[in-house]
Formats: sequence, structure tokens, C-alpha cells
Amino acid sequence: MTRHVRVATEAGTPPSAPDTHPGVRRGVVEGELVVLEDGSVLRLAEARLLPPVTPSKIVCVGRNYAEHAKELGNAVPTEPLIFLKPPSSLNAHRGEVVYPPISQLLSYEGEVGVVVGRRARHVRAEHALDYVAGYTIVNDVTARDLQKKDGQWTRGKGFDSFCPVGPWWTPKEEVEFGNLRVVTRLNGEVKQDAPVTDMIFDVGAIIQFVTEFMTLEPGDLIATGTPPGVGAMEAGDLVEVEVTGLGMLENRVIRG
Repeated sequence: MTRHVRVATEAGTPPSAPDTHPGVRRGVVEGELVVLEDGSVLRLAEARLLPPVTPSKIVCVGRNYAEHAKELGNAVPTEPLIFLKPPSSLNAHRGEVVYPPISQLLSYEGEVGVVVGRRARHVRAEHALDYVAGYTIVNDVTARDLQKKDGQWTRGKGFDSFCPVGPWWTPKEEVEFGNLRVVTRLNGEVKQDAPVTDMIFDVGAIIQFVTEFMTLEPGDLIATGTPPGVGAMEAGDLVEVEVTGLGMLENRVIRG
């Protein structure tokens, strides 16, 4: 299975650094090694992985699992509920999620991420996968108290470090999407466990809906929604989001 990564080769390279940054290299994982585009090789265990994509925008779907909507006391949507996270919220595999001092309730939300492969505008659902490059893993970190207080989601979802993505992305041709399952663990304990077939709106429906009003660009990221079982995180907690066949995204929570 092909696993595309972005690697930091210089100290201090931020997670949101573009490919033009001198400390960023793209590569492919081969066994326990990362083979970079210039032919050099790194040990995977020693490589500092960056988010595997550099989206112009991060498009997220809220309440896309009926049981998740119900657990938060919300109605099940009749059409995709869309919000954005800023690219500055990008975080990487094993990056630290910063618990902001102004929040008292930080939550994990494990999700499957869709990587856009080419420019998409007014795309019909049956043609949507033609615009998909592949899939990755997302943790849609949320300051739940601020989300509820504000009545809209920009602040509660948009802090720096609130969008861990990775460790890599896998081409769509190598993924049986319907077989994917999202499992989130908090300090080793399973909190979320659901198949993507439980999603209310599938990838085709999401892309059709979004591209009616927004142009998707290559490299953009769509977070497809989280299953039931979301809950609070505390400083020191380790969150692991595993998706069948896509790998595992791991992040530690620290106090800001």
C-alpha cells in the first residue's frame, strides 16, 4: 500500500509549512523507511512527519453520524452541515494538541479525511470520486464549551493545533472505502468504534453539496464527520485515531 508523507528536515518547521518551505520534503513510506523525492532515505521511526497535505481550506462535516448527533442532543441533519477549520489549525502525527487556557472542555473527534486530487466545482455525486486523490485520518479537536457558547463553530474548532492529520495519505485506488472503520482510543481505552457505512452522507453526497457553493482545490481536505463516543481530553492524555487500512494518528494533549 502506498503511503504519501511530508517530512520536516529542519528544526522548527511548522506543521502548516508549504512544500516551498526549505525544511519540507515529500516522500513515500517503504516498510520502515521513508524514501524522499530527492532519493534520500530516512528511518520512519526517526522522521518528523508533517501533515501529509497542505490544504487551502479544511472542509468539515458536522453531525454526519446519526448517533453522534443524538449524543449531543442535536437533530439529525437533512443535508450536510458544513463548517471550516483554518489551515493554521493543522497538526501532525505525534504533534502536541494545545489545551487553550480559555477552554474548560476539550474533545476528540476521530474522522476519515478525504484528500482532493483536482479542482472541483459543480460536481455530481456519481462523479465525485474522480476528484478524490485519497484518504487520511483526522482528529477534529473541539473546544466544546466555546462551540456551545458562541453558537457557531469557528473559535471552538479553529485553534492552532486543533486539526491533527496523518500520518500519511493513501491513494483511493488502494482503499476499500466501505470497509473503513474509525476507532478512537483515549489513553488506550476505546471511545469511538464505528464503520464509515454509518455516515448519513457519503463522500459523493458531501462533494456534490460542497461544490455547489465552493470550489475545491487540489490538496484540500474534507473531514467527513465523527461517530458517537466523543468525550473530554485532559492535559497529558494520549489520543489515537485508527482507521482500518489507513494507519493510526497519535497525539498528546498539553496545557497551553
